[in-house]
Amino acid sequence: MHFLKQTLLILLLCFLVQTWLPWWTLIFPCFVISFLAGRSGGVSFLAGFLAVGLLWLGMSFYIDWVSASLLSSKIAQLFPGKSVMMLRVFTALVGGLTGGFASLSGYSLKALR
Repeated sequence: MHFLKQTLLILLLCFLVQTWLPWWTLIFPCFVISFLAGRSGGVSFLAGFLAVGLLWLGMSFYIDWVSASLLSSKIAQLFPGKSVMMLRVFTALVGGLTGGFASLSGYSLKALR
């Protein structure tokens, strides 16, 4: 249950932060929540990875829906796979890794104390 709370809190705070600030600011909620509530490094990494990965995947679906998928289909043509879905998966992976490593860093600082 603690893992689910940590994941949902990271997802909610990252959504709020990224509404007004640049994409990289998601590291701050991930770091702080894992510093305060993390119980292990693996769980913290997984919570950050899932929260931010799902957030970015959901936001990519929403942005495609609002914009009728114009921009993502044109960007997907630049890559060898030429698939909008692969672009979404790559987006979620980049966001997930960023959130996961920020969460792991927060827990690691806590473990040093």
